[in-house]
Order: sequence, then structure tokens, then C-alpha cells
Amino acid sequence: MSLSRRQTLAGLAAAGAAAGCSPAGSRPLFAADTHPADYPTVQAVSWMGEQLKQATQGRLSIRTYPGGQLGEEKDALEIAIFGGIDLIRVNLAPLNAIVPETVVPTLPFLFKDTAHMRRAMDGAPGDSILAALEPHGLIGLCLYDSGARSFYSTKGAIRRPADMRGQKIRVQNSDLFVAMVEALGGDATPMSFGEVYQALVQGVIDGAENNEPSFVSTRHFETARTLSMTRHVMAPEVLAMSAARWAKLVPADQAIVRATARASVPVMRGLWETRETEARAELAKAGVTVVEDVDQAAFASAVRPVWDRFLTDPAQRALADRILAMAEG
Repeated sequence: MSLSRRQTLAGLAAAGAAAGCSPAGSRPLFAADTHPADYPTVQAVSWMGEQLKQATQGRLSIRTYPGGQLGEEKDALEIAIFGGIDLIRVNLAPLNAIVPETVVPTLPFLFKDTAHMRRAMDGAPGDSILAALEPHGLIGLCLYDSGARSFYSTKGAIRRPADMRGQKIRVQNSDLFVAMVEALGGDATPMSFGEVYQALVQGVIDGAENNEPSFVSTRHFETARTLSMTRHVMAPEVLAMSAARWAKLVPADQAIVRATARASVPVMRGLWETRETEARAELAKAGVTVVEDVDQAAFASAVRPVWDRFLTDPAQRALADRILAMAEG
């Protein structure tokens, strides 16, 4: 049995024991997140729990399990779909294989900037992505920012696609991310998030890609000393609820859960912006080289065939077009 699976089962056993000590009908909603306890998504869900408690006089609350206590994202996602975890914050990439609509916001260079991403995800495109989760055992509650993902490497600056040639780059377990790195000339290496640090230290991989706060919180910058600001993906993350647990709530409580989740989005964004500022300051203090002069046009051109490969459904293409049309505010 894998370590992540053992951790998942141990976490669920602890959650079940805790539930057994709760008064009937008052069991907290168990929320899983792979990020550490001080991460903006975890803090936003904790804030949501306090709001739920106040709005329902304590009938509803949330108990968070950060830091992958209930398993890596893929494991926790599967358990949530089957009703074993109530709430899950998950990157969209693990959902790509089961919810076609989630492919669209993960496309490289889809969003012009953060403001464009927020307009689209707060509007009709975001609503359609959340709604698409329901047939797959999840209720999409809201979409959180995940920053702009960029490449970092032990081999130096990546200013143009040619600089990635032959480099082993860790990616999420996503066919789209694999195709993106391969289109750029890199050697895509799918790997769980928790294994990346050791793989960088041991030279199993040459680099990876992520947002600045995650680059800092994982301490990956201790080995990968160059961060190249390609900003190739700005995909949001989703907060979803198990449809099995959702069905046990009365409609009034469902409305409260949905409203408090939406209200947590600006809270998360404020925390995120602070976290980005702090991360940049820490990288500067640590002497990490941050490369801004990257040829984004060359990167965008190189990955364009990825769009054609993964936008196989007319509905996906229409969703991408709606998002592109929102580039100008």
C-alpha cells in the first residue's frame, strides 16, 4: 500500500473517531487540502467554517485537514467522490480526465492576466465549470485563485522554449501538462506534489513548475535556484463538496453553504495577494534568481498545438472562446 494511501486511511479513521464523539446531527464537515495550514486556501475554508457556524447557530461547521493528512489530491478526490470526505480543495488538473470542462481553464496562455482570469471565473464561464462537476459526484462551490505557474530549474534560466530541451520537468498527473512540457521540448515527468523536493535534491528531475507561494512553501527554491516567470498557466483551484454529503443537507443549509463558499473567495484572494508579496520578498532574501525577460510569445506559439489536441468537444471550444472574449475588461 502506498504511503499516501496509508495516510489517507489513517486520516479518515481519525475523522470517523472524531465524528463518533459529536452529538447527533452536528458532525463537522471534513475538509481536505494538500497545502499547509497557513496556506490561503486552507485559511479561507477555515473562515468559511466560522461563517457557517455563526449562520446556523453551530449546526454546521468545518474541520480542516491540511498538509495532505487525508491523502494526495488524487486520493482525496476519489474518496470525496465516493462520499468519504465532505469538502475538498483541489487543483483542476486531476479533474481533467473526468470533467471535460475543467480542461479549458488549464490551457496554457488562455488568460491575459489575473484580472481576466477573475472576470471569467467569477462569471458565466466559471459557473458552467462548477456545474459540470455535479454529474461526477461533486458539487462545485467556488473557484479560488492559484496564481500564475512558472518554470523553475536547477539548470538555470528558461527564457525561451529551447532552454527547456532535454530537461526533466515535474508535472502534475495530467495529460495536458505532460503535452505542454513536451511541446516546449522538455521531458515531462509526472510526480506527486510531495515527492518533488527530494527528486530535485537527488537529481531525479531538473525542475518543475508552480506558483511563487508554492515554490516558497515547499522550499523547492533551496535546490532550484532560478525561477523563470513564464506565467504559462493561471488555472484556478476548485472547492467542491461531496454530492453524497450535499444530499443530506436540507435546501436551506445547501444555500448557506454555497453562499459562504462564494463569500470566502475575496477572503482567499486577499490572503493570496499578501502571500505572493511575502513569497517574492523571501525569494529575494534567499538570493534566488527571478527571470522576467522571457519570450512569452514563443512559449505561447509552441504550445498552441496543445489546444487543438485537448479541445476535442465543441462545448469546450465554445467555453474557451467565451473566456477569450472576456480578455478586455
